Amino acid sequence: MIDPTPNEMQAMSVGGQHGGEFLESIGKSDLANLTVTEWDRFLDAVITGYCDQLRALAGQDRTRLDAMTPEVPF
Repeated sequence: MIDPTPNEMQAMSVGGQHGGEFLESIGKSDLANLTVTEWDRFLDAVITGYCDQLRALAGQDRTRLDAMTPEVPF
C-alpha cells in the first residue's frame, strides 16, 4: 500500500492483531508451517479485522463531518 492514510494504518494494526490472535489460538507462529485451511483462516482474520476497523473509522469520520456541516439555510 502506497502512502496509507492514518485510518488505513490503524486498520492494518488491528488486522495484524487479529491475525496474531489466530496464530496464538492454534499455537503456531511460523506461517510456513500453516496448513492450507489454517492459512485461509489466518488471512480471513487479518482481512476481516482490517475491513471492520476501516469501516468503523469511516463511520466515525462521517459522524464528525456531518456534525461540522451547517444546515442549508433554504
